[in-house]
Amino acid sequence: MGETFVYWGYNLAWKVIRWIPERKAYSLADRFADFLYARNGKGVNRLRSNFRRVRPELDDAQLEFLVNAGMRSYLRYWCDTFRFPAWSKERLLSTTVCENENYLRDPIAAKRGCIVALPHAGNWDHAGAYFCATGIPLTTVAEHLKPEKLFRKFLEYRTAIGMEVLDLDSRSIAVLSQRLRAGKLVALVADRDLSKNGIPVNFFGTGGQMPAGPALLAIQTGADLITAFVKYEEVGIRIIFGEAIPVPETGSVSEKAAAMTQVIADRFAEQLVVNTVDWHMLQRIWRDDANA
Repeated sequence: MGETFVYWGYNLAWKVIRWIPERKAYSLADRFADFLYARNGKGVNRLRSNFRRVRPELDDAQLEFLVNAGMRSYLRYWCDTFRFPAWSKERLLSTTVCENENYLRDPIAAKRGCIVALPHAGNWDHAGAYFCATGIPLTTVAEHLKPEKLFRKFLEYRTAIGMEVLDLDSRSIAVLSQRLRAGKLVALVADRDLSKNGIPVNFFGTGGQMPAGPALLAIQTGADLITAFVKYEEVGIRIIFGEAIPVPETGSVSEKAAAMTQVIADRFAEQLVVNTVDWHMLQRIWRDDANA
């Protein structure tokens, strides 16, 4: 019953929210974010705990302001998601700003393939749709959500954007490798390890764990591994790319992957300090978190 209710809730939002006048829709999203913040549930507590790791210098009042703003950013993402099917290509392109876009386009033009590692920040679907709309379709993976109908709904949504979406399982790495060897683009959200077999990293001075996939794919295929951070602007998004992470010349495959993944963690941390509010991380990241 619970899973059915969740599915129909999302399905109704996709059908209804796009038809509400835009200013009203985002105003309602802000009000719902404030309601969730006031309820102070598990997700809000986790966001607070994660933000505290990123910004330990904030006092309690400053942290609470940031958490409330973070929930508004998170609900803005969902409002975008529900309204996205009604967006025109012109709007998609005009509301996207890129920094260092050549770090992605150059390896694709050279047929080397490119892996983009990015955190759960801003609207990564908007970023993916931008590149699909400009002639660079991408392949990604998705966590298998429950209920199954909801997972299929998200697959349908991202496929309509132009993405190839793979189920996160043992077969996905082989397909991603094939795409990269064909010179294609692969985008992987990489700030949270879902396999439980990730690589330990120093993340804000303590023990985090991030997926090994991006680094291993780069080592195995020769594709460029770059990073991206997506942040919200007043209108639309800004995508900030980081240059290709070189494969270390010495060491075992696991040692090389660990070194490259630490670079990813360091780049994420650099952006998160500045753009904390747009990090939509309502799950556990740090292995030593007492609130697990």
